[in-house]
Amino acid sequence: MSSIQNDSDQAFEVVAETHDVFNQAGALENYNVFSSDIPLLETLAHFGLSDTAELRAYGARCGSAEVIAWGFEANENKPQFDTHDRVGHRVDLVKFHPAYHQLMNMALSEGLHSGPWQESPKNTHLERAALSYMQTQIDAGHGCPLTMTFASVPTIKLSPRLAEVWLPKILNNAYQPENVPYFEKDAVTIGMGMTEKQGGSDVRANTSVATPLRESGNGALYVLNGHKWFLSAPMCDAFLMLAQAKGGLSCFLVPRWREDGIKNGLYVQRLKNKMGNVSNASSEVELRQAQGWMVGEEGRGVAAIIEMVALTRFDCMVGSTAGQRQAVAQAVNHAQQRSSFGVRLIDQPLMQNVLADLQLEVEGSLALTMRMAAALDKPDDPAEQLLMRLGTAVGKFWICKRTPGHAYEAMECLGGNGVIENCIMPRLYREAPINAIWEGSGNIQALDVLRALQKTPAVLDRWFIEMAKTAGRYALLDSAIAQLRAVFSNSNNLEFRARYLIEQLALTMQASLLISSAPQAVVDGFIWSRLSGGRGVYGCLPEGVDAHAIISRVLPDNRSA
Repeated sequence: MSSIQNDSDQAFEVVAETHDVFNQAGALENYNVFSSDIPLLETLAHFGLSDTAELRAYGARCGSAEVIAWGFEANENKPQFDTHDRVGHRVDLVKFHPAYHQLMNMALSEGLHSGPWQESPKNTHLERAALSYMQTQIDAGHGCPLTMTFASVPTIKLSPRLAEVWLPKILNNAYQPENVPYFEKDAVTIGMGMTEKQGGSDVRANTSVATPLRESGNGALYVLNGHKWFLSAPMCDAFLMLAQAKGGLSCFLVPRWREDGIKNGLYVQRLKNKMGNVSNASSEVELRQAQGWMVGEEGRGVAAIIEMVALTRFDCMVGSTAGQRQAVAQAVNHAQQRSSFGVRLIDQPLMQNVLADLQLEVEGSLALTMRMAAALDKPDDPAEQLLMRLGTAVGKFWICKRTPGHAYEAMECLGGNGVIENCIMPRLYREAPINAIWEGSGNIQALDVLRALQKTPAVLDRWFIEMAKTAGRYALLDSAIAQLRAVFSNSNNLEFRARYLIEQLALTMQASLLISSAPQAVVDGFIWSRLSGGRGVYGCLPEGVDAHAIISRVLPDNRSA
C-alpha cells in the first residue's frame, strides 16, 4: 500500500489488489484419463479387456499437465511450409512445433499405429481404440498420420514385394520425422491422397494418370502425373494414391524420395488453411513424373484402398467419441467447482439435465465404437465382419454428426470462459465437424449404407440379430426395432430417407448395447430420451431420469487412481 494526498490534504490508502479471485474452476489436468472414465472401464470389461496397468499408466500420462500442454502448443503453433531451402533447392518441407513431435513420438512409441498388426494376444483393436481414444483427447490433429499409417497395412499387404520392404518400417514403434529417403530410416509414416478438384469423394472421376516405367502390374514402378486436392499429412514418407492406369483406376504407393535418392515429383502447392485440425498439415500437391509402385491389381484401385478407408472411418468414430468425452469432462469439471446463486452448478437441476444428457451421448457413442473394435478383433468371423460392414458407416455417420452440437452445448456450460482460447473448448468446437466431413461426409456414409444393403443384404439381418440379444428387456426398444423393420420393408425412396434410416439404426443399436453393458440409470436415460420421439436440444431429459447417477460416471472423486 502507498499514501497520496488529495486537495484536502487527507491521506488515502491505495490498495494495488482490486479483488480476490474465487469461484473459478481450476484446469482439468493431472488426472487419469483412463481410470476416471467409468463408461470406458465398463465397456472394455464387457468386451473382454480388463483394467490393465499399461492402460492405467497411459491414462495418467495423457492426463498430465505436461502432455496436455503439448496439445495446446501444437495447436497454437501451426505447421509452417518451406518450398525451398536457403540456397534454392526444392524441399517441400513442413516444419512443426516440438510439441507436435512429442505427441507423435508418444503415440508411435506406444504402438497406436501398429498394435493390431503385431504378434500379440486377443483384443488388440479394442486396446488400440482405447489408447487412441485417450490420446485424441489431448489433440486430434496428430491422429491423422497415425490413423493413416495404421490403416495402410492391409492395403500394402496386397503387394508382397512392397510389404517386404515397407511393413517392417511401418510397424516399427519409433518416430523418425527427418526429411530423408525411406531407405535411410527404420520407421516411417504413411499418408493418403485420393481426392481431386473435379471429383471429391467421386474418386472414379480422378484424372491423374499412371504409366509403367518398365513392367506393369502389382508391385511394378509407374510414373504419375496429375494432382491431389487433399493430400493428408504431407510430411509422411509415402502416400497411397489413386490414378488411372491403362486398365483403369489403380492404387499406388508414392514415396517422397525416389529409389535413386532424388526428391520425388511430389510438389506441394500450399498447406490448407483449415478451421480445425490445425496441428496437422493438409496440402494440395501436383504430381510431375512422380514415381510410385502399383499396389494390388491394375484397375482395382478402389478395392485395394477400401479396407484402409474402412479403418480410417472407424478411427473417425474413435476420434469423435473422444471429443465428446473431453467436452463433457470439461463441463463437469467446471460445474463441480463453480457456484451460481449460492449453489454449485453441478447441484442445480437444470444444469444436471444438460450434463446428464451430454454424458448419455458419450455413453452411446462409446458403446457403438467399442463394439466395432471388438468386431475388428475377429477378422475370421463372417458374422462379425458383416456387422462391421454396416457398423463403420452407421457409426461414422451418427457419432461424427452428433459431435458439433455436443461440443457447443458443453462449451456453453462454461459460460464466457468456454470461448476463450486458453481453454480447450474452442479447439474441441472447431475440431468437431472435421470427422463428419473427412473420409466421406454424411451423405457419402448414407450412400455407402445403401450400397451395403443392396450388395450384401445379410448385413441388415446381422444388425437385427445383434440387437435381438436384448429382446424383451425393454419394451420401448422392442417397439423401436419393430418399427425400423417395418420401415425397411418399404424399399421406395430409400435414398431420400437414408439419413432417417441410419439414425434409427444407430440409436437402436446404441440402446441395445447399453442394455448389455451399462447400469440401469444410463439405459433408462438413453432410451427414454432417444427413442420416445420429440428430441430437441440437449438438456431435455424427461422426469424420472437419474441425472446424478449418470453425471457421477464422468469424473468420480478418485480420478487420479
